[in-house]
Amino acid sequence: MDERYQRLRLARTQKGFETAAAAADAFGWNRNTYASNENGNAAFSYRRAKEYAAAFGVRPEWLYDAAGTMQASAAAGLVPIIGRVGANPEGDVLLATGQDGRELTPIPPGGTEKAVALRVSGHSMRGLADDGALIYFEDQRTLPSTDMLGQIVVVETDTDEVLVKRLLRGSHPGVYDLESIAGPTRHDARLRWAAHITAIIPPFQARRIIISEG
Repeated sequence: MDERYQRLRLARTQKGFETAAAAADAFGWNRNTYASNENGNAAFSYRRAKEYAAAFGVRPEWLYDAAGTMQASAAAGLVPIIGRVGANPEGDVLLATGQDGRELTPIPPGGTEKAVALRVSGHSMRGLADDGALIYFEDQRTLPSTDMLGQIVVVETDTDEVLVKRLLRGSHPGVYDLESIAGPTRHDARLRWAAHITAIIPPFQARRIIISEG
């Protein structure tokens, strides 16, 4: 792995993203910019390396100039906040993309290095998580399991939306009803993955533990 772009590609694949486009979409990056960085057509800065490293769970020094080990130190215990959730006019709770800089937060009790967090924006999730709270889940991107039924989980639909919803059975196998915390229930949605919420940190504590970069 002598070249920076090769290390970036390795970090992306080890995080579980099959394509550059999938990673760019997940973290709100411009597809063309990220693809150029990964195929070696455009070099990326150390600041951008820190952003990529936080998303993929590797050390920025390794990613940028091959210094030290690939994986972030377990002692550091930090994982990325990958977006913000809040209500749109239809009442859906959506993952917001295109954040400036990066925010990191400690791994929650019982979490692993695959943990990621969403930061709540607004009051659409009152009763579950207030404005400024953190919602953690394990970014493993697996299909829904039966123990998720009836639970509020994080899902991605086949229309590229990342939502926080109560997961219910749909009208036939392979589809699910998504019950909103605010707004109408969405019926017979097809999902790419679903993940249990592993921790919710209230706003006061969240403000004390979030680390901003860039």
